[in-house]
Amino acid sequence: MQHLIDTNDFSDAQIAQLLQDAKIFKSKRPIQLLRDRLFITLFFEASTRTRSSFEVAAKKLGAAVVHLDPSRSSTKKGESLEDTFANLCAMEPDAVIIRHSDNEAPGMLADMEMTPVINAGAGNYAHPTQALLDLFTMVEHFGDVKGKTIAIVGDIISSRVASSGIRLFTRMGMHVILVAPQPFMPKSDLPQYEHLADVIEKVDVIMSLRAQLERHSAPIFDNYNEYSRHYCIDRERLDEKEILLLHPGPVMRNIDISDEMLEDPRCKVLEQVKNGVYMRMAILKLLLLDS
Repeated sequence: MQHLIDTNDFSDAQIAQLLQDAKIFKSKRPIQLLRDRLFITLFFEASTRTRSSFEVAAKKLGAAVVHLDPSRSSTKKGESLEDTFANLCAMEPDAVIIRHSDNEAPGMLADMEMTPVINAGAGNYAHPTQALLDLFTMVEHFGDVKGKTIAIVGDIISSRVASSGIRLFTRMGMHVILVAPQPFMPKSDLPQYEHLADVIEKVDVIMSLRAQLERHSAPIFDNYNEYSRHYCIDRERLDEKEILLLHPGPVMRNIDISDEMLEDPRCKVLEQVKNGVYMRMAILKLLLLDS
């Protein structure tokens, strides 16, 4: 039984297979590989893209999906997460897809070895399927990402997307640099910069992140407009440079990325959403058929 808690759960060969399968799924309508399979989604935090992407991916492969709303479940009556999970597993799903605010929650459930567990985002540490779809988007564009430089810009310390991405991208041979005000910066040996202007000539990719000011107890900026003056990715900053622009969503328009840049062909935000379906299809296939 294999789980996906973070990208290090997959070997290099498995990641290569995921990229290949996602490419195949994107190029032609897949056969119903997972017909008669059942997935349960258990999202303790709000989600638009990830939850719907998993549901679409499963249904494209012929599987059924049941969503449990934790706000209406017995966890509200004091039932532990482990007991909720055990009761769901008694219904014999083929996998449970979970999002939780606790970094350790998906791994704890995986250790129970009752059904494959897929981490759809946990705390500020891991969002493996986002990292894999971002890798797929870059590979699709560049062919080979080894040696490419990506700048991750914004509230890095709060971001599970950044955390998972850093581990996967460096593993794939990319150079990762961090751009953020000091309070947004994690402890890291990676190159760190406070100003976008210091890195704009060095990078092949910019990954912008949502500024999660609500997660910080002490004010860093008076408001989002002040933040945007320093870190919004706009046409003036990118000029005509051939830089790929990514964002995991939700995008705060004219704070993370300008309206104009969201319409620019270098911006792959909607392509990431599309690729998320195909990468998650590849992940479901790997965990249920190929492991």
